[in-house]
Amino acid sequence: MSNLVIVESPAKAKTIEKFLGTGWVVKSSIGHIRDMAKKDMGIDMENGFMPSYVISPDKKKVVAGLKKAVKSASTVYLATDDDREGEAIAWHLQQALNLDENTPRIVFHEITKKAVLKAVQNPRIINFDIVDAQQARRVIDRIVGFEISPVLWRKISGAKSAGRVQSPVVRIVAEREREINNHEAKTSFKTKADLFADNSVIATKLNTDFTNQKDVENFANDLLKATLKINSVSKKPSKRSPKPPFTTSTLQQEASQKLGFSVKQTMTIAQNLYREGFITYMRTDSFTLADDALSACSRVIEDNFGKEFLLIRKYKTKTKGAQEAHEAIRPTDLFKNHVNVDSGAQKLYQLIYKRTLASQMSDAQLEKTKINVGISNRDEEFIADGEILKFAGFLKVYNYLSSEDKILPDLKTDDELQLDTLESKQTFSRAKPRYTESSLVRAIEEMGIGRPSTFATMVSTVQDRGYVIKDSREGKPRDYQLIEIIDNKVVTTTQQENAFSEKNKLFPTSVAYLLTDFLSKHFSDIVDYNWTAKLEENFDKIANNSANWSEVVAEFYKVFHPKIEASKDISREEAHNTRILGEDPKTGKPISVRFGRYGPFAQIGHKDDEEAPVFASLKPHQDTETITLDEAIELFKMPRVVGESEEFGTIKANYGRFGPYIQYGKKYVSLKDTSPEEVEMDEAMELIAVKEKFDAERVIKTFEKSEIEVLNGRFGPYIWNGKKKGKGQKNITIKKIFGEKKDPKDLTLQQCKDAISGKLKPKTKAKAKPKAKPKDSSKTKPKTKPKKKVSK
Repeated sequence: MSNLVIVESPAKAKTIEKFLGTGWVVKSSIGHIRDMAKKDMGIDMENGFMPSYVISPDKKKVVAGLKKAVKSASTVYLATDDDREGEAIAWHLQQALNLDENTPRIVFHEITKKAVLKAVQNPRIINFDIVDAQQARRVIDRIVGFEISPVLWRKISGAKSAGRVQSPVVRIVAEREREINNHEAKTSFKTKADLFADNSVIATKLNTDFTNQKDVENFANDLLKATLKINSVSKKPSKRSPKPPFTTSTLQQEASQKLGFSVKQTMTIAQNLYREGFITYMRTDSFTLADDALSACSRVIEDNFGKEFLLIRKYKTKTKGAQEAHEAIRPTDLFKNHVNVDSGAQKLYQLIYKRTLASQMSDAQLEKTKINVGISNRDEEFIADGEILKFAGFLKVYNYLSSEDKILPDLKTDDELQLDTLESKQTFSRAKPRYTESSLVRAIEEMGIGRPSTFATMVSTVQDRGYVIKDSREGKPRDYQLIEIIDNKVVTTTQQENAFSEKNKLFPTSVAYLLTDFLSKHFSDIVDYNWTAKLEENFDKIANNSANWSEVVAEFYKVFHPKIEASKDISREEAHNTRILGEDPKTGKPISVRFGRYGPFAQIGHKDDEEAPVFASLKPHQDTETITLDEAIELFKMPRVVGESEEFGTIKANYGRFGPYIQYGKKYVSLKDTSPEEVEMDEAMELIAVKEKFDAERVIKTFEKSEIEVLNGRFGPYIWNGKKKGKGQKNITIKKIFGEKKDPKDLTLQQCKDAISGKLKPKTKAKAKPKAKPKDSSKTKPKTKPKKKVSK
């Protein structure tokens, strides 16, 4: 009989099986195998919040295969990932496969032969405290999702769900956007000058910013009459130290800044590098490096750069609840600066390799020079800063910056300089920047509302739900004043710049504001940063055996559930926060904006008026929070008549639920490259021609006095019952019912009706008689209980 090792990933299984050799079999659970039942939330609310687990439908074959493998194994080793989810998966495997509670549990932070063999030689058992921590998190997340989401569906149009962690993340983005919208820009003039000295030009900046244009012009006129002399020259040594090796969040941030990777992309690539055995485990909040890694760093640095470049460092993380027993993210083999992977993975590997190596290198030594230049008839000074790199240290490897442009000439006090050019530009104060994916991860980590294993999911979930979008925006022109000295004259001009442009930034949607305000008012705990962080700390306490999981859940539920009960009295009108913009100049009726079933819209009038209200969808990038009265009035000028067609009649352009479109008769075609305000008749007719051609080729057959049609689709010809999605729509693939040889054009109306009604069964080969279903171990209890109580 062979030894059986069960891991999470199939790719990992193949690699580990090679390391272990003959007598070993490695199988994969392909992630979680059990989840809480859907019925009654899968939680016994009256019995200590005990969850009821079932085998996931898509994992029944996997579990059956693992049970078979267990029967023929002499020893079973559970080798799931060394984090809370991995520990929970190991426990679920032990339960589902009816394994003993002392089943060996092995962990490794890198998939190398040495690490795997060492883990097998030093097994432990499942840590039930860590399982409890994961279970507490899962139970609370299930309660929040199941109880609060139906409230949102009833009260807020467009709100799909709320979550213990996702809702605070939405709030972070929405609040930052409100800060930006409420920011009042203050202007100032920043002044810089190029000065001549010893046939060299020195770039300087004035040590004072002016607040108005007149002061700048007075300064410039005085400067024309002034003598410029050096007041002081100071030189002092400085140093720059390397950053610690990567954690999950710092890798996500650096990959975004240096490589342009999204958070999700970074984690996908890192996971593949880990599975291939190239890097250590990619979900960690520890800066620790193993002694073997430090030894390897020493050899590589000494061999390639010299002993003077080596400085072994041990970093300590300040992150709450960090698991110092884990390692930072590093290459498994520091003697490999390249690995055989695709270009994206190679770039990320190089980033990890250089950061790891640099963390154990000497400080960069610099000499900083500062020159203060006095102005004979003014109190202000021009300042020139420069630096010389004396010793590269870690910059030899990571983030090396050339300092050649920063070297200043060797000047002395009282040396005179001549003015070459002066430029004073009007600038505008900026609000805090919008979040990128990586800066949002940093904020989440600093607030303590997530853990390394959840960062990427948190950021992607709020986008998947439609609460946050990642977008690039062109900005708009803005005038500014520029004061210069040209040919010994002060010249003032008005220039233009592109302001407010954004690239790959996170923006809240209208429903995000609605959701944040609703939850803040009625479920303040759910979006409270401190409350969410405190809950994470409680999970850490459970994992450290200093708190009971069911008591943590009970304390949460005691506060949370009464608010669910109270929410029944909240009206939809109150929840939607209608915003009144002003009066319509034509009718005198109020113009308001709010979020509806099909997205944000503007409205003239009230539902109780004699005349029905008039509605208009907001444009892309407009939201209920910031739209102005003038912008809303413009919306009601839609639809715009583009022109008249003999064949199709009036051609109109407008904005709708799914974006801008052209309407001709009862048909619609999307506008992609041109706005409804700008589209011309020629372009509209081209789009209509393409649409008509597509429709003509799509319809194979229609029937008189029947909505049923035979159509061409993505997966071949099909029968459509004429109903729209959500209203009883049925699509029947023809080849499944009538076989490959049936010509769709030969179908009769009766055949179509029979297919739709289910009278005709699919023409598929008879399946083999299924074997008896394996007994669901989730419904049985183990023979012995662990010392620490864990729900079964």
